[in-house]
Amino acid sequence: MSLTFIDLFAGIGGFRMGMERAGHKCLGYVEIDKFARKSYEAIHNTKGEWTAHDITTVTDDDLRLLRGQVDVICGGFPCQAFSIAGKRLGFAETRGTLFFEIARLAKEIQPQYLFLENVKGLLNHDGGNTFRTILSTLDELGYDAEWQVLNSKDYGVPQNRERVFIIGHLRGRSRREVFPIRRSYETAGVQRVGNINPSGNGMNGNVYSLDGLSPTLTTNKGEGLKIVQPVLTPDRAEKRQNGRRIKEPGEPMFTLTSQDRHGVLIREATKKGYAEAEIGDSINYSVPNSKTRRGRVGKGIAQTLDTACNQAIIENKPPYRIRRLTPKECWRLQGFPDWAFDRAREVNSDSQLYKQAGNSVTVPVIRAIAEKLV
Repeated sequence: MSLTFIDLFAGIGGFRMGMERAGHKCLGYVEIDKFARKSYEAIHNTKGEWTAHDITTVTDDDLRLLRGQVDVICGGFPCQAFSIAGKRLGFAETRGTLFFEIARLAKEIQPQYLFLENVKGLLNHDGGNTFRTILSTLDELGYDAEWQVLNSKDYGVPQNRERVFIIGHLRGRSRREVFPIRRSYETAGVQRVGNINPSGNGMNGNVYSLDGLSPTLTTNKGEGLKIVQPVLTPDRAEKRQNGRRIKEPGEPMFTLTSQDRHGVLIREATKKGYAEAEIGDSINYSVPNSKTRRGRVGKGIAQTLDTACNQAIIENKPPYRIRRLTPKECWRLQGFPDWAFDRAREVNSDSQLYKQAGNSVTVPVIRAIAEKLV
């Protein structure tokens, strides 16, 4: 059965794309960021739909006109107030109080379902009081809530992104439970992001060029901050290449063969002091000289995208540089098709496209949940 929905805090339309792929129909959207609206309207056919820029300015009378027409209210309400990456101010911050705007819309429209998303940190924010307040509010509005933490990596995209999803069921109207949802795919490899180089060279595989010469890797052709120790690491002592001596900048790398394990040493605050990154791994290069950070290397998977998208990979071609993920690759990590990115790129800068990818929900996760709403 097809359901109708409105898309709150719409961003670039990750909720919408997932819902539509599950067969549901969008009636309208709300988005205050002018750049995100440009992308949204370039990607989606919004002609004739109800829309608003600022959810706080929509009157109760206007909302009541939607009663009986809307089956689902969708919303990834702003997460910065509850995120581990932010200051976790919760309802003390304006963005945190936007949840109560969702509650206001639910009260006036009375949809069959509420379909909400936020960071995993919402569950334990303020010792769990924030989440209890949300559940209590939904209960007062007549909604029974269920929730589950899902990871994007289990739904066909190579990104380690945990988010809590909440389904509110209007008592007397809503049907069966949606959760738990099982993973849809085995964890995907970073090669799923693809390689947009014109040469078409893939990003999978673990063998370097057999001529064995490679400069020390830096972020961009030797310029800027180094995020790695000079390179590298033959495993086999019998190769008689000074064991694990780290090469210095400018020295040729040890000759490598397909039998060697090799990669790049990324500084981390661990007992070893580093992690090894190989082709197919991702590298978080934010605060590159920090001595306190760990978890910089994602083994065969990207770390959680944020609005800066400080993710990089090792190029599988000479000179084997570390390069930042492109905006298109970041959009792919959120499950968007290339045609959607191409439309957004016509109306927005790369900096905005990175930000929009980091703020989005992951399309295949939304679809998996949306398919269980019917």
